[in-house]
Amino acid sequence: MSEKAAQSFARIAASARERLDARAGKTRIAVQVGHCSQAVGAAEVARDIEAGLPDTAYVVTTGCDGACFAGPQALVTTADGDQIRHCRVTLDDVASIVAGAANGGGEPVNPDVGAQVEEFFAPQHRATTRGMGEVDAVGVDEYIGEGGFEGLAKALSGAPEDVIETVSDSGLRGRGGAYFPAAIKWRGARSNPGRPKYLVVNCEEGEPGIFKDRHLMEGLPFQLLEGCLIAAYAAGLDQVYLYINAEANLSAQRVQNAIDQARALGLVGGDVLGSGWAVEAEVRRGAGGYVCGDETTMLNTMEGKRREPRMKDPLPVIAGLWARPTVINNAETIASTPYILSAGSDAYSAVGSGDARGTKLISLSGSVRRPGMVEAPMGTTLRELIHDVGGGPESGRSITTLAVGGPSSGVMSADMIDTPIMPGSLHDSGVMLGAGGVVPLDERLDVLDVVRDLAAYNADESCGKCTPCREGTPLQVAALDRVISGSGTSEDMEELKHLANVINAASLCNLGQLAGNPVLSALHFFGDAFENRIESGGG
Repeated sequence: MSEKAAQSFARIAASARERLDARAGKTRIAVQVGHCSQAVGAAEVARDIEAGLPDTAYVVTTGCDGACFAGPQALVTTADGDQIRHCRVTLDDVASIVAGAANGGGEPVNPDVGAQVEEFFAPQHRATTRGMGEVDAVGVDEYIGEGGFEGLAKALSGAPEDVIETVSDSGLRGRGGAYFPAAIKWRGARSNPGRPKYLVVNCEEGEPGIFKDRHLMEGLPFQLLEGCLIAAYAAGLDQVYLYINAEANLSAQRVQNAIDQARALGLVGGDVLGSGWAVEAEVRRGAGGYVCGDETTMLNTMEGKRREPRMKDPLPVIAGLWARPTVINNAETIASTPYILSAGSDAYSAVGSGDARGTKLISLSGSVRRPGMVEAPMGTTLRELIHDVGGGPESGRSITTLAVGGPSSGVMSADMIDTPIMPGSLHDSGVMLGAGGVVPLDERLDVLDVVRDLAAYNADESCGKCTPCREGTPLQVAALDRVISGSGTSEDMEELKHLANVINAASLCNLGQLAGNPVLSALHFFGDAFENRIESGGG
């Protein structure tokens, strides 16, 4: 970093600390408001707590810390540093929380749920998500006070190639589902002489059962932006676009707010920290639909074209957005880089398994007592996620089906629960980790209905451009309907297998190329269920 840039950042950090020091001695209440807790009144809880507080206390708004089952949460930190965790807060609890904050803390609301929160976090390894749910997600001062933008400062102090090497040494792979090494994309874009160059952060996250990127955008928007700036500096990029799902309004608001505050501080714009390096950042809203998660479809929608994929060649780093060199990374990938730059590549690569280094964010839902967003080392088993973190199923229930990876992956039987989470395929039948959705299901759900829902989702989300996906996915649903209703035959099982293989082999984009996986995996693990339904005539 140039001396002028170093001095600029030092002034920014000093000003942030000065504003934070003005709150010293006051009770702090962090109310977690995310897309999950909004649904159960978190925004109203935050509003009423703030309205009733004395001058000796203040409120900050954070995102959900991942313990979605406990929301709304309010974390009260007294002037002495003691913390009281209030869980599943209702408006009826506000008065007692305010009174407790005014008198040194008070008793926790729903302490039994608070104990479950501790059990939820105990097996996790929080690196990318450190501070989530505790650090202010709306104002930048706390993020800076906790070391925010130090990774960017460290990057700017050296050559861009050094940053790429650090990320390469960390072993960071993309976290959107393909797990391609991040540093290779950055190096490829940097070596391309064309200009301008773009970074597109894929935050579309349109598939059911996946919600980890929304937690990042809502809980750590400044960290996500810092990661964008690090990537842009390293890869020699001129413009950052954050492509956010059209329905993720809170995510878009938090990210836009982070951009606005960073620009006001000189961290985004024509002369970042007086270093002479320029980069812009902008939010772009998704066009709607699961297929927009495909990177070439995303680029088409950004250019105002139809919501459908392109042919794969040339690669985006050669000719991507508006035929210019473009790096496309998932939000989780980008949000991991500030930790790597500040803590060092060894700290990141110290966890994981084999050549799968670091942690993975997991969207855990379904038949578990503690659903939420989890950060765990690569190599963690499904059993550890479901039982140690998620608390397992309700009493008297048993896991029968493991739906992993979303509608582009598939289902496994419960005896596969010791499978470790790893990049790529988890089983030859087509089940893969994907973006990181883990949905265990118990005996109350018929696996045939589950597979039918996944197949129907893929059919509904097909853009219709290529024949195998457009025609084949509805035919899968029709064959499944025949089997489920009792009118199916053994020929339907053969047709399902044939259709799934053709769809996967001949479709144009990733949605189509993986749309047969739910059927193929179900036939492998639950073939008896298909045969029994056919033999019983649906009874």
